[in-house]
Amino acid sequence: MACITFYTKIGCLTSAKQVDLLKLSGHDVTVCDLLAYDWSAAELSSYFGEMPVSAWFNDKSPRVKSGEIDPHAFDREGALTVMLTDHLLIRRPLMESGGNRLCGFDPDSITAWIGLSEYARTIGAGQDYSSCTQPPTVVQTCP
Repeated sequence: MACITFYTKIGCLTSAKQVDLLKLSGHDVTVCDLLAYDWSAAELSSYFGEMPVSAWFNDKSPRVKSGEIDPHAFDREGALTVMLTDHLLIRRPLMESGGNRLCGFDPDSITAWIGLSEYARTIGAGQDYSSCTQPPTVVQTCP
């Protein structure tokens, strides 16, 4: 069992599914608000490892989807600068366990890193872990 610090956008249903898979595998997960956290450039960059800079970006971010931000146009320093001002640009989740850090939820990478149980992998098979889904908005009718 690993103790994992899991930074994500609070309220994202996809993230909740990711946390559930980690817990089903016996891991202890502490969920933290990625958007509210006070990141430093050094700390944030430590989650990206050898990933290409363009992969650091959340491709579902409104600014990326609209074309305002082109992830391929940034070097390391530029990407960190823009991400530190707009945390929605950061690919999620960011996870830390035992001093090792990882960006994104790829079941194969997580299995190699800390392990996912076969049961969790079966439940998670075929799921899209790159999109953030929000709970439906409940509209109340006033009398």
